[in-house]
Amino acid sequence: MSAAEAGGVFHRARGRTLDAFSAENEKEWKGPFYFIQGADPQFGLMKAWSTGDCDNGGDEWGQEIRLTEQAVKAINKLNPKPKFFVLCGDLIHAMPGTPWRKEQTEDLQRVLKAVDRDIPLVLVSGNHDLGNVPTAETVEEFCQTWGDDYFSFWVGGVLFLVLNSQFLYDASRCPVLKQAQDHWLDQQLSIAEQQRCQHAIVFQHIPLFLQSIDEDDDYFNLTKTVRKELADKLIKAGIKAVFSGHYHRNAGGTYQNLDMVVSSAIGCQLGKDTHGLRVVVVTAEKIVHRYYSLDELSKRGIEDDLRELMKE
Repeated sequence: MSAAEAGGVFHRARGRTLDAFSAENEKEWKGPFYFIQGADPQFGLMKAWSTGDCDNGGDEWGQEIRLTEQAVKAINKLNPKPKFFVLCGDLIHAMPGTPWRKEQTEDLQRVLKAVDRDIPLVLVSGNHDLGNVPTAETVEEFCQTWGDDYFSFWVGGVLFLVLNSQFLYDASRCPVLKQAQDHWLDQQLSIAEQQRCQHAIVFQHIPLFLQSIDEDDDYFNLTKTVRKELADKLIKAGIKAVFSGHYHRNAGGTYQNLDMVVSSAIGCQLGKDTHGLRVVVVTAEKIVHRYYSLDELSKRGIEDDLRELMKE
């Protein structure tokens, strides 16, 4: 199903912005708010992981459908409503050009249609959405299906930047596209620095690091050279936090005053965490976040201490 066929059900990013939010109306701080972050619904991985065949085994995804439906229902019940729901990549498991990709995409789009229309969806590209080594064709397919692969938007005086982290991982087959994102990011960071937004926050699939800026290179992080250069850029521009997925476990750390938040998956767990979502409260002074299991969020909702922060 293409963006056109979906009939505008999702507020898809177009023209490097998200039309669900008007920049003219959203650049002023209006008080505390919250949003929901999820990652890696990755339809098909649970079966593939259980059979030990991650390349070809993802021919069933009923568990992921049920988990993502549970996530959507939990989000829709929240009161007050979150400002938006961001999914930080690996929307489906089937890589570009492999079996089941079309079917997984259609099933995820069907599930996401149930998200309350007053809660915009923010969709981030992951390695399974674009391929580990993206090409112009795979990027175009993602943009046609889900919306722009990188973009920015304002909510309540806070600037949000969505990055295509595959360009940071391996852009050898699409160097011109990477250069375009680099140039765009420099412009956006200049805006963040000059406009004195209340906060600026980044969403991307692959974390800069899992625990420490100096950790060894790994499949689940960006290389030392890339992560350090990008982190220093973000810090200089006043970015407060980067939210990611990819690891299928909760992790994270701090570098100088930059918070790196790695959230576990809605779908397949590779560690001891539960299928879940992260609640992120943005106040005038700080960004406070807490990971909830889907069961916890469904049954109890947001805890009182986080609610109190939203009243400040």
